[in-house]
Amino acid sequence: MADPLLDGRTAVITGAASGNGRAIADRFAAAGADVVVADVQREPREGGAPTDEAVSEDHGVDATYVDCDVSDLDDLEAAVDAADAFGGVDVMVNNAGIFRRQAFTEVTEDDFDQLFSVNVKGVYFGAQYAARAMLEDGGGTIVNLSSVAGLEGSAGFVTYCATKGAVRLMTYALASELGPEGVRVNAIHPGLIETQMTTDDVPIVGSEHSEHFLETIPSRRFGQPEEVADAALYLASDRSSYVNGESLVVDGGMTNTG
Repeated sequence: MADPLLDGRTAVITGAASGNGRAIADRFAAAGADVVVADVQREPREGGAPTDEAVSEDHGVDATYVDCDVSDLDDLEAAVDAADAFGGVDVMVNNAGIFRRQAFTEVTEDDFDQLFSVNVKGVYFGAQYAARAMLEDGGGTIVNLSSVAGLEGSAGFVTYCATKGAVRLMTYALASELGPEGVRVNAIHPGLIETQMTTDDVPIVGSEHSEHFLETIPSRRFGQPEEVADAALYLASDRSSYVNGESLVVDGGMTNTG
């Protein structure tokens, strides 16, 4: 164990089978945390062993998988409850989300409801169930995954931007409400991170438009899931003990230099 920042703690991470969530689970396990992997499928989109198996084998921690659609409150509650087997939830990472490009005039009510159900409702009630447990146990940390789309508007992503903006302000309000009781709540705003969401769901990385997007990023490269995971580890650990109600932007400088 390289740096046991989360030794003895248990983290519940939604959307942890793949992408940023998988990287976060690996970072947390390397730091000593037991992990609950909550996702709609166990198999990683990028291939390889399931996250719960991989982190347990690689880092010697306890880990389990819970089938969890974050828009289903029973599933969310079950994911948080699964942490009880490892001593109860200390860290909640609301990472699961849907990324979609769609012309505003073509968005249907079903499209709208699906994005808000996963990206906003899932974060809201994931935080609520975790907070209930944390308040009983003396505190904890909640990390919500927003996006640079929660900081700036972007054509073609009106619904997505609306959901991620909601997560940002929800995070601030939760920090105000829960902070006095020992629960810190912060948000991460990833930029263009190289996952299946940006290579397949909305082709940006590796597409014919890649160079255009790279020109908007001062670091001149796309981010990696491990870099989002490093930010999550900081916010989950005592290294950020006086950081509360904050947005940590992980975008290579894209947002503040355009």
